[in-house]
Amino acid sequence: MAASILIVDDDAVARRLVENMVQKCGYDAIVVDSGDAAIATLTAPEAPVIDAMVLDLVMPGLDGMGVLAKIRDAGLNIPVIVQTAHGGIDNVVSAMRAGAQDFVVKPVGIERLQVSLRNALNASALKGELQRIRHSREGRLTFADIITRSDTMAAVLRTAQKAAASTIPVLIEGESGVGKELFARAIHGSGERKAKPFVAVNCGAIPDNLVESILFGHEKGAFTGATERHTGKFVEASGGTLFLDEVSELPLAAQVKLLRALQEGAVEAVGGRKPVKVDVRIISATNRKLLDRVKGGQFREDLFYRLHVLPLTIPPLRLRREDIPHLLRHFLARFCAEENRHITGISGEAMAHLSQQEWPGNIRQLENTVYRAVVMSESDQLGLSDFPHIATQSTAAPEAHGEPLIVGPAAFHSTVPAMVSGNEIPIAPLPSAGTLAMLTNAGEMRPLEELESEIIRFAISHYRGQMSEVARRLKIGRSTLYRKLDEAADDDSTAGSAEDAH
Repeated sequence: MAASILIVDDDAVARRLVENMVQKCGYDAIVVDSGDAAIATLTAPEAPVIDAMVLDLVMPGLDGMGVLAKIRDAGLNIPVIVQTAHGGIDNVVSAMRAGAQDFVVKPVGIERLQVSLRNALNASALKGELQRIRHSREGRLTFADIITRSDTMAAVLRTAQKAAASTIPVLIEGESGVGKELFARAIHGSGERKAKPFVAVNCGAIPDNLVESILFGHEKGAFTGATERHTGKFVEASGGTLFLDEVSELPLAAQVKLLRALQEGAVEAVGGRKPVKVDVRIISATNRKLLDRVKGGQFREDLFYRLHVLPLTIPPLRLRREDIPHLLRHFLARFCAEENRHITGISGEAMAHLSQQEWPGNIRQLENTVYRAVVMSESDQLGLSDFPHIATQSTAAPEAHGEPLIVGPAAFHSTVPAMVSGNEIPIAPLPSAGTLAMLTNAGEMRPLEELESEIIRFAISHYRGQMSEVARRLKIGRSTLYRKLDEAADDDSTAGSAEDAH
C-alpha cells in the first residue's frame, strides 16, 4: 500500500493537477476542497491514515494557516507542504513557523513535488522512529507506535485495544520476528497500568534449574550460590504487567508453580516461609501452537486455559505485504540517522522485489536487511544491488520497451511486484497494447478466471506495480484486487502440484 497524501485546494483545476502528479509519483491521493473538509477528514472517528498533506494557503473560510493551527492544536504529526500563488517571503516564514515542512509555489512541477513529498515522508518516518524508541525506553509504547496499514492487522489491533482496557490475560501467538513483544508493550502502555512496571521474561532463555528462582525469587542461602535475597519477576512486576515470552518453553515443574501463582495471586520464593501477594497482569507469547504442545504433553492443559483467555494471532509479514513499504521507510530513516548516511530512498525496482519476498524472519529480518544495505551502500539511493540475496532470487521482468508486451499463459510469474515504493516510481511511457489469447491450443474457450487473472497481471505490469492505480483502472476495490491475486496464486500452486503428481 502506497503512502496516502491529502490534497487541500479550493481550485478544482489545481486540485486535479496535483492529484495527477501525486498519483504519478506512486502515492494514493485523497482530495478535499476546503480547510474545514481537511480538518473533518483528519479528525473523523474512522479517519483514513494520512502520511502527508499538500495544502493551499489561500482559501475561503478556513485558510491554510488556520488548518496548520488546528493541526497543531489537535496534536497531529502530519508533514505539510504548503503551496500558494503568492510566494512572498512573509508567507514562507509564517507557514514554516506554523509547522509546515516545505513550501512550493504554484504551479509546482512534478519533479519539485516529488522531492518535497519524499523529503517530508522521510523526515516523518525518522521522527516516528525516534518517538517509538523513546516510548519504548520509557515504557510508553501505544498502538500508534505499531507500523501497519494492513486490513489483516487492523482486526488484530481492534482486539488488542479492547484487551488493553481490561486486565484480561492475553496470549499472543505468531512466528518469530512478527512483533509479539511490541504488541504486549502497546497493550500495557494503553491501559490503566501504563505508569507501573512492564517486566519481560524470556522463558526459553532461562536454565531449567533457575526458572523458579527468576520468576518467584529466592531467599539468601536457599541453594548453593544464593548469596543474597532475590525478589523475582512476579514481585518486580507487581502493580504492572508481566510478559512471559516463549511461555511454551517453561519446564513442567515450573508450570505447576506458575498455575498456582495465577490462581492464588501470590508467589512463594524458593526457600521462603510464606507466600507474597502480587497484583500482576499476565501477557504471554509463543511462536509455537500452544494447543499442539498441550496435546503432545509438553504443556499443562489447565495452565493453557489460564493463559489462553484472549488469544491474539499476529500474521506473518508475507500475509501483510502492504506494510513492507512503510516499514522500509521507517527503518531506512532510522539507520541513516544512526550511521550518519545520506540516503534519499529505495528505488522502485528494489522496493518491488523486497515486497515480493517471503521474509521467514518477518519484521526482524527485514529490519536487519535494511541495516546491512545502509552500511554497505556506496550511493545515495538503495537499489537492487544493495540487497544481494534479493537480486540473486529475482529474474528479469518483461521488457517494457520495444515490441508490445504479449500476454500469454506464461507471460507473468513471481516477478510481478506486489507493490512498489512511492519514492522512485518511473514516469516513463508505458506499453499501450497487449494481446489476450481467448482459445486454448485445442481450440476451446479458456476459463473466465484464467482470462481475468491475465488481465490483472498485465495491468500490474502496465502500471508498474502501482496497485491503487491498477484497482482504479480496473474499477475494482484494492482489497478485491489483492484477493484475486491470492486466488490466482493458489490456483497456480494447485496446478503445479497436480502436474508434479503426474
